[in-house]
Amino acid sequence: MRTMSRPSRPGPTRGASLLLLGLLAAALALPAPASTPPAPEDVAPRLLHILDYIGVDYPLTVAGGEVVNPAEYDEQLEFAAHVIALLEGLPDRPERRVLLEQARALREAVAAKRPGAEVTRLTRAMRERIVAAYGVPTAPRSPPDLTRGAALYQEHCQACHGPEGRGNGPKAQELDPPPVDFHDRERAWQRSLFSLYSTITLGVSGTAMRGFAGTLSEEDRWALAFHVGALAFTEEERRQGEALWREGRGSQLINTLGQLTRLEPQQAEREMGAEGVAVLAYLRAHPEALATGSRPIDVALQRLEESLALYRQGEQQLAYDRALSAYLDGLELAEPSLAALDPDLVQRTEKAMLRYRQAIVAASSQDVAIRYDEARQALLMAKTTLEQKQLTPFMGFVTSFVILLREGLEALLLLAAMLAALIKTGRRDALPYFHLGWLGALVLGALTWLVSTKVVELSGAERELTEAVTALAAGAMLLYVGLWMHSRTRAHRWHSFVHGQAHGALSGRTLWALALAAFVAVYREVFETVLFYQALWLQLATGGSTAPLWWGMAAAAAALVVLGWALFRGSLRLPLKLFFNISAVVLLAMALYFLWTGLTELQNLGVLPTLAASRRLLSAEAAG
Repeated sequence: MRTMSRPSRPGPTRGASLLLLGLLAAALALPAPASTPPAPEDVAPRLLHILDYIGVDYPLTVAGGEVVNPAEYDEQLEFAAHVIALLEGLPDRPERRVLLEQARALREAVAAKRPGAEVTRLTRAMRERIVAAYGVPTAPRSPPDLTRGAALYQEHCQACHGPEGRGNGPKAQELDPPPVDFHDRERAWQRSLFSLYSTITLGVSGTAMRGFAGTLSEEDRWALAFHVGALAFTEEERRQGEALWREGRGSQLINTLGQLTRLEPQQAEREMGAEGVAVLAYLRAHPEALATGSRPIDVALQRLEESLALYRQGEQQLAYDRALSAYLDGLELAEPSLAALDPDLVQRTEKAMLRYRQAIVAASSQDVAIRYDEARQALLMAKTTLEQKQLTPFMGFVTSFVILLREGLEALLLLAAMLAALIKTGRRDALPYFHLGWLGALVLGALTWLVSTKVVELSGAERELTEAVTALAAGAMLLYVGLWMHSRTRAHRWHSFVHGQAHGALSGRTLWALALAAFVAVYREVFETVLFYQALWLQLATGGSTAPLWWGMAAAAAALVVLGWALFRGSLRLPLKLFFNISAVVLLAMALYFLWTGLTELQNLGVLPTLAASRRLLSAEAAG
């Protein structure tokens, strides 16, 4: 894979400007700079690229302690020495000392013509340590579009590598060394998607393979890497991999995009044999299977890993946003299913993830590492619980039943109280507004689901913000309606209200307040219910049958009809004053609950500080 594996050689990078400076220096009899060192943020990716090249190509230059390709071997010596020089340019961290020791061992192993497998193992260990220590992003932010990758390949690559990636493009005969054949399994077995991405980004010195960092976006380069990285596998392997993945096989090997992009086929084969290769073949062709709601805990683990990498790069705000996404786009969607198996684990995991986010805000590197490990271990325990104690059909039914019953009951209490109030007071002229409110909420809830799943992907932060806004709006509306009802509890006020407006409509403000209260209360519950059912649907679908979801939903709907009828009939039988007292208390209690929920969700988003954060701030100010 010569044209897709050799890293760029160190050298000038400033084009004509550097040339002019060199000529000026020569004219002044001053030594011209031999090279421009890479910027610190570019060192780690360049190191990974060089180590990947050594790990793949060194075994081809030495056999049985003898050099079989002198030119290539000299190049290996050069790059092994360059690894040490680049490491010395990295920020000084405890891991750098270990890396320097490994780099010296690598140089000695190459010089001593040690076996290729030994050198490859050493380069792999160094790559993993660099990624962990310096937070190098090794995966795309979201699953790439492979259709886009195929189009980019035809536009930029097929002239050399051929339409099918077999190294036989129209320009291939003109190139020395020749373009790589992506179907060559011997070489492909040693290449991770990240190494392909690095080559596409940086290019290969001394060949026709140029870097595309300035031409293609990061997303496009990842799409291209996934496309060429899938070519070495057969369609039969992909079909086998899909069947294995749907059975739950392979998640112990790959459960995040980062693990997928760093895994080499030879590693997958070593861990799981042919099944590991098949799963890898499927996921390289369908990376969306990793990052969809079908595996919320896997999404949480991936986001958490990305968060730590961003924090180590100094991107504190981005790290916090990614950690928040780990909760909102991952754990929160798995909570109903996990709570059915281990409610205490839900609470422990939530707290661990909150402490990790707070550590990021406090910017204590040591504390961040500790809290990250705690959050990751909690998520792994949650993942194990969901895998080992998978929802039985009965538990799926119970989870579905509880989701709809819990969310529906909250809305039902409010609707029953408002509907009974209108009937008891003879205000049937307000019923169209009331029905318009809750029916409109159902319609908008369905449209929200359609848009979020079919048209626009709704992020966890956007979802949480929607829930916060609707909760606060519902709280405000219910507070208004509850106070309005409470103001009628005294007999003389109610008598004046009834006789003064018995034959007229309620005021426009009150009518629309009732309609809006019904709308926001129901919409919030519908929105949250749809999200939970999406996660439950995908989990049950992975297990083979979604029937328990439908049966649970039907049973909950029937229970809500019975409860609604009982609440409504019971409300009508209450004495007027007692009814208004009870209704006012219910509405005010629900208003406070919604307001508290909305504020809590804003705290989750980081819009409002948590109590713990406020205490730390006050302590810091007092100490100052």
